[in-house]
Amino acid sequence: MFKVGEYIICGSNGLCQVESIGPMKIPGIPKDRMFYTLTPVFSGCSTVYTPTDNQKMVMRPVLSREDAWKLIEDIADIGIFTDKDGKRREEVFKDALKTCDCRNWVKIINTLYLKKRSRIALGKKEITSDEKYLQIAEENLYGELSIPLEMPKEKVEQLFSERIESFIEQEIIN
Repeated sequence: MFKVGEYIICGSNGLCQVESIGPMKIPGIPKDRMFYTLTPVFSGCSTVYTPTDNQKMVMRPVLSREDAWKLIEDIADIGIFTDKDGKRREEVFKDALKTCDCRNWVKIINTLYLKKRSRIALGKKEITSDEKYLQIAEENLYGELSIPLEMPKEKVEQLFSERIESFIEQEIIN
């Protein structure tokens, strides 16, 4: 069980802070059922209520500081998704986002940065659905990493972008 004040990742709500834990004061809901009251940190939602025993939604603690730095160091090793079929790749991205796994978010970002670079080199525009998945993965990842690294999300993005550019340069050379 998470603690009040703790930051967690809560499904599609992303980074949230646990505001309270207790029963809901709504008719029809058992008084012995416990709920988290969560405040999303970066999304527009005001409050999220979810049972503490919710098995359908991914809820996990935010990475530790050490794990956050390790993730950044491992960007090149995490690699990319290699599926070339656009429809299939979109499903892969959707499934990867649902896992709320930082390594999957990095893999999406790596894949789409590399693809974007390739398309620009060919004089083509970025694909709208790719932009959408890139934005979601970046929002989730940079928001989460901002907590353990104790830096603004924009600073995390800058740090990450530098590492990804280095990874992409290696991929292009190889």
